[in-house]
Amino acid sequence: MVMPCLDEAETVETCIRKAQAAIQRHNLSAEVIVADNGSTDGSQKIADRCGARVVTVVEKGYGSALKGGINTARGKFVIMGDADDSYDFSDLFPFVEKLREGYDLVMATRLKGRIMPDAMPWLNQWLGNPVLTRIGRLFFACPVSDFHCGLRAFSKKAYHRMKLVTSGMEFASEMVVKASFLALRITEVPIIFYKDGRSRRPHLRRWRDAWRHLRFMLLYSPLWLFLVPGAFLFLFGGMLCIWLLPGPRNLGGVSLDVHTLLVGGLACILGSQLISFAVFAKVFAVTEGLLPEDPRVNQLFRLLTLEVGLAVGVLTTLVGIGLLVYAVLLWGQKGFGPLDYRQSMRLVIPAATLLILGVQTVFSSFFLSILRLARKQK
Repeated sequence: MVMPCLDEAETVETCIRKAQAAIQRHNLSAEVIVADNGSTDGSQKIADRCGARVVTVVEKGYGSALKGGINTARGKFVIMGDADDSYDFSDLFPFVEKLREGYDLVMATRLKGRIMPDAMPWLNQWLGNPVLTRIGRLFFACPVSDFHCGLRAFSKKAYHRMKLVTSGMEFASEMVVKASFLALRITEVPIIFYKDGRSRRPHLRRWRDAWRHLRFMLLYSPLWLFLVPGAFLFLFGGMLCIWLLPGPRNLGGVSLDVHTLLVGGLACILGSQLISFAVFAKVFAVTEGLLPEDPRVNQLFRLLTLEVGLAVGVLTTLVGIGLLVYAVLLWGQKGFGPLDYRQSMRLVIPAATLLILGVQTVFSSFFLSILRLARKQK
């Protein structure tokens, strides 16, 4: 049992006693570790007096404290939970049973269990936690109903496979995300969540920590951060351009002309950039070990070689240049005088868009090849 601790003198003894009672009742070979993260209220002495093994963790942060405690744990399985008495550590055996059944990660779920009055702020219970959980399930296909519950159990083998790196509150998200990436066996145990026993304010900062969780999930999902919005913008912009090329259109009494065509071209360019970022981020993350290998991406890379990218980019650039030359020739036929911008821009906007897309594709192909080369060297 590992408990992160930062000034928990009011509750740490209660938590230790409950965990020890569960260990004795079920005749488990186990230890209680208190990973102290710089307490100044005497939490360390209390934990030591109660028979827990105190591990001092210098690097600040929830994740740092947990990693420091988990890394020193000697058991086959690890159960982690906050030392604020919000979880009933006397009822831990269901987690041990699930681990013995072969599950790699056992998550407690408050949302399928029971949340006692005043145990969780209303905004966290009905908005923050459910929304972040739904985002996590959407992004990573996690079979978890309470993404950020701090009580969970896992095998030491699974923990080493996950290679967790974050130091703050997003450590909880990283564990679930990487367990999902690695296709580890995950299950849940409904629990009762109690009001913590502290008189001081909790260390949790609602908006800051919610943003850190969301930021982590976005950074670990190039698909949703870059590819999905990029593909939408590219397709939307392309369809808008094709629709407006023949001439002005009326939509619900509104006349759409070359100004909207320009917006369509910009959407195509922005979408193309985001799609490129998605590919770059995916390759970099896999190369650095942040994300696991994806066979679909590997197959795509075997098809989209540098030469293919250069061919597509050069062809697109030439088409754009051709349209610009044609526009200049038409202007020459008018004696290089004033033009009807609604006609001329129907050539210039697509030409400029194709020219930019072509050049981007050429240099993006070179940059992707550099990333792939670095990956091969690793």
